[in-house]
Amino acid sequence: MEGLINTVSSSIGGVWGRYIFLVNLGEANRGLVRENALLSQKINDYSEIYLECMRLRKLVGLKGKTNYPTVAARVVGRKQSPLFETILIDKGSSHGISINMPVMTAYGLLGRIIEVSWNVSRVLLLVDYNSNIDALIQRSRAHGILQGSGEKGCRLKFVQRTEDVKAGDVIVTSGLAGVFPKGLFLGTVKNVEKEETGLFQEIWVSPADYVTKIEEVLVILKEVGSRG
Repeated sequence: MEGLINTVSSSIGGVWGRYIFLVNLGEANRGLVRENALLSQKINDYSEIYLECMRLRKLVGLKGKTNYPTVAARVVGRKQSPLFETILIDKGSSHGISINMPVMTAYGLLGRIIEVSWNVSRVLLLVDYNSNIDALIQRSRAHGILQGSGEKGCRLKFVQRTEDVKAGDVIVTSGLAGVFPKGLFLGTVKNVEKEETGLFQEIWVSPADYVTKIEEVLVILKEVGSRG
């Protein structure tokens, strides 16, 4: 009887020990899972910080190339519809921003300010149908008006049929309208059509991907009417 009791006790003790081991092992695994999640989040945070630093470094480099004072801002809202393409930035009149000031990215012109409050401004993107920018073809120096066309990009209008225009040509601001400084990148020609009749060519321009993906911008504190 005593041997049987000892055997049963030993069996119960072994089972209990294995149970405690499994409980501790499960808790340790859960701790590792939590630690792994925290580490993954930290890696993600560091990646975001690194990418932001790279973008800001490009903006700082751009700031050094312009002859006008500038203000950096973050994109805090977007409005995309069949008629309007605008963004909101977190800077306004308290930072010296006013209507029609140019807005840039590290890659080129993004648009212009159309609404201003104390600490928020609305930017009309160059792909908006209401956007019209006096532009020129960098290679041939032919002039035209760059008009937004929504998802299609932009059209370069009023370029005569006799002008030399090719796919891949770079389009920049002309500086003639008094709003945008001269020579800012607008996009590249993606398609050119010359009708048998008519005075002008049909030119489609592809702006860079920054138009829809941008997170930080640079506002040029340029008074309206001053020449670029």
